Amino acid sequence: MPVDMTRQRFEELVGEALDELPPEFAAAMDNVVVLVEDRHPDEPSLLGLYHGIALTSRNSDYGGVLPDRVTIYREAILDICADEDEVVDEVVITVVHEIAHHFGIDDERLHELGWG
Repeated sequence: MPVDMTRQRFEELVGEALDELPPEFAAAMDNVVVLVEDRHPDEPSLLGLYHGIALTSRNSDYGGVLPDRVTIYREAILDICADEDEVVDEVVITVVHEIAHHFGIDDERLHELGWG
């Protein structure tokens, strides 16, 4: 059975996960916003999604663009967790995974690093 958790509590967990990022990563995040939504409209089981131009792909022409978006999907994460401790762990994993994409780290490398 999915965990029952308020949106406010879930957003707090996402904020806490962001606070756990190493300071050098947090300082290097550029033009990115982190959002919480209930579900991805086309892939309801998707836990998170990065949409934007990774830092490694930006060049001198980069500018005047909307912020990159990291979206964390609350209901999808709650669906796969048995208790709040699992939610906390999954939120951290998902936030790190999507922020890594902002830094140009692909899924293959994330799996090598143990964040798959």
